[in-house]
Amino acid sequence: MRRGQVRVRVLAWVGACAVAGLLAAPMGATPATLKRSVENLTQWPLDIAAAPVTSGVTIYRNMQNIGDSTAVRIAYPVPGYAWNLFVNMGAGVLRGVAGALELLPGIALAFTDAELTPIFDPAAKNTGLVNFENGIYDVNFGIDYTTPGY
Repeated sequence: MRRGQVRVRVLAWVGACAVAGLLAAPMGATPATLKRSVENLTQWPLDIAAAPVTSGVTIYRNMQNIGDSTAVRIAYPVPGYAWNLFVNMGAGVLRGVAGALELLPGIALAFTDAELTPIFDPAAKNTGLVNFENGIYDVNFGIDYTTPGY
């Protein structure tokens, strides 16, 4: 047997063992980390695109819910909107970075019962302007990153 044939057979054997190991993974495996990573990677641009609307809605809600003085109500909206806009856009970028960082661990943990704690909690805890959860691919973007999601 030639040396090249031996390598091919060894690689085929290793590949077959790897596939068998994946097929024999626990039945209770949860791909939650991979799911969260894919959602973050695909929805962070939508967070940035929706940031102007999200910031305006946040300012409006704050003006309605917080009992500030008239001077604050007059002076706050313009700088508050700018601050909210930049925070929401920056947090949208961080959501994309967190999705990228969770991708490889998510693939590795997809066949186990283990789950990685979210790297970027606000994307997982806060609800957005668009929020549709179906368990397979949850749509949640336009997130207000300036308000805590308890």
